[in-house]
Amino acid sequence: MFALRKVPVFFIKIYKLLLSPFFLPACRFEPSCSCYAEEAYMKYGIFKGTFLAVKRLLRCNPFGGKGYDPVE
Repeated sequence: MFALRKVPVFFIKIYKLLLSPFFLPACRFEPSCSCYAEEAYMKYGIFKGTFLAVKRLLRCNPFGGKGYDPVE
């Protein structure tokens, strides 16, 4: 079961390594959305981690708030 958590984390790391450097830092939250998703997958697994990551991405807009928002 732990191995399933590593699959999305692997893709997040690839995104951070290859794609993220080409974008301006624009995340309104701390930790960034990709770091948040990585933490959510490692802490809660693939199903709840996906739910939390999608929920966070939907909030990452000019009207969705900003600031410190850790994985709980």
